[in-house]
Amino acid sequence: MVSTPRFFEGREVGYDIPAMPGMPEADIQTPALVIDLDALERNITRMQGFADEMGVRLRVHGKMHKSADIARMQIAAGACGICCQKVAEAEAFVRHGITDVLLSNQVRDPLKIDRLARLANMARIAVCVDDPDAVAELSYAAVRHGVMLDVLVEIDCGAGRCGVACGAAVVDIAQRVIAAPGLRFVGLQAYQGGAQHVRDYAERKALITEAVRQVSETTAALRAVGIACKTVSGAGTGSYEFEGRSGVYTELQCGSYAFMDADYRQVRDRQGEPVSAFEHALFILTSVMSRTKADKAIVDAGLKVQSVDSGLPVVFGRSGIVYAKATDEHGVVLDPDGTLRIGDKLKLIPGHIDPTCNLHDWYVGVRGGRVERLIPVTARGKAW
Repeated sequence: MVSTPRFFEGREVGYDIPAMPGMPEADIQTPALVIDLDALERNITRMQGFADEMGVRLRVHGKMHKSADIARMQIAAGACGICCQKVAEAEAFVRHGITDVLLSNQVRDPLKIDRLARLANMARIAVCVDDPDAVAELSYAAVRHGVMLDVLVEIDCGAGRCGVACGAAVVDIAQRVIAAPGLRFVGLQAYQGGAQHVRDYAERKALITEAVRQVSETTAALRAVGIACKTVSGAGTGSYEFEGRSGVYTELQCGSYAFMDADYRQVRDRQGEPVSAFEHALFILTSVMSRTKADKAIVDAGLKVQSVDSGLPVVFGRSGIVYAKATDEHGVVLDPDGTLRIGDKLKLIPGHIDPTCNLHDWYVGVRGGRVERLIPVTARGKAW
């Protein structure tokens, strides 16, 4: 058990944190999310450098890490702001000092719209629409609170989720936004989410090429009726180079690059090799707690600390050892040579970072073998 002060960073914690700054990495209580701070900082710098070189803004996706502290690191490196997916998520970030937020999703519930409009008293708030009726709903709330909401019309450029078809439907909604009090039309949301984890480079490029074609057609339709489209926002860790070099997109919405997960490592570059621009910076630290079988060990990281929708985690830095099965509180690790012992710790690369992060209260930031800081998962569970 970690002995802690009664309060840590203003929060009453008792014994509910997995580590304390200054302790050796080996003493971290498991299972816990551990961040290699050096790798995180290098990832942040690299992505910002790519965006700067391509001449586009980087609006990092807060839904991945859900941490205001990490968002501040990204903004300090040059990001223009963040994206969120839920109103409660945006509220958490704004309360912790993030002042430029795009809610890159649809908001239709009247209470949620009202909450979003109230946030615009404290930060620049933008939101997506894909339905003419949503324009009047947003306008009513903005006028009621005396604020201005920025609006992006979302197009479905291939993901098959939210968004209208490119062209005339976008022009209609944009014209309604321009005419509505309290709203300002700023551009398009064009995120091809289905392309992000496509393994093959040529296939992934073809999907984004089609998305770019649709965006170009839509911006041309807007120009034809005298509507300027200053922002085209989209892209992700799997496709940012295609959108960034398109000459059409102005803003990237990358998120996973900061941590990287096992599934993203399967995405291939032009040469057919795993994309290597970003390092694995986030790990599930787990301990061996049972060793009764000759060829396997049982660790304390099961389903309750990770999402396995994109596959099981990968053991980091240990050859011949495979994480093979997860149940609620247990992980089965194949260890054919019998090298693991009780108390040994393993680093696991999560299969899917975003939902894994949402299962934890804290990140443990490590540098040089010691705990440097604890980072709250600010918006954990903020899904409404």
